[in-house]
Amino acid sequence: MRKTLIILFMISLFGINSSKANINIAYEYSFKDLDGEEIKLSDFKNKVIVITNVASKCGFTSQYEDLQTIWEKYQEKGLVVIGVPSSSFNQEFQTNEEVKNFCEAKFGISFPMTQKEEVRGSNAHPFYKWAKETYGSKSVPKWNFHKIIVDKNGKVFDTFASMTNPTSNKFIKVIEKALSQ
Repeated sequence: MRKTLIILFMISLFGINSSKANINIAYEYSFKDLDGEEIKLSDFKNKVIVITNVASKCGFTSQYEDLQTIWEKYQEKGLVVIGVPSSSFNQEFQTNEEVKNFCEAKFGISFPMTQKEEVRGSNAHPFYKWAKETYGSKSVPKWNFHKIIVDKNGKVFDTFASMTNPTSNKFIKVIEKALSQ
């Protein structure tokens, strides 16, 4: 009895942070696409989602082509690719329309693209704040074309820095592992 009272006292003294005890999942977040329509991550339950912050004027911009390649190859197996144009590194066009025109004309992008969002700091989109809170600093983009892989349960499965190409063996192995679970 005494041990129970001590435990109850400790819990009341230090409390239980219910927001940490019940960590939310990626499905709670949404973006607006380049046309202003909502992209709900909850629409992709039981799928693997690759969310990549992108920029049209970056040395890694050719990765658009590789993101499109994996989208086409793995879409039927349950993969969703979402591009998040970002001015966090000052390498994106000014307007969403310019981003859309560039991506469609230069790379034939057909995977979902969001409106421009901040991906770092206090003004970051809530998804990116959540990723940092639940997965740590590895989920914070250090540059454009940082990739966050969300598993079929809505949790961060892995992350990849800009240097990792989406069609590299290393990246593909992780995608295939996530799809198989």
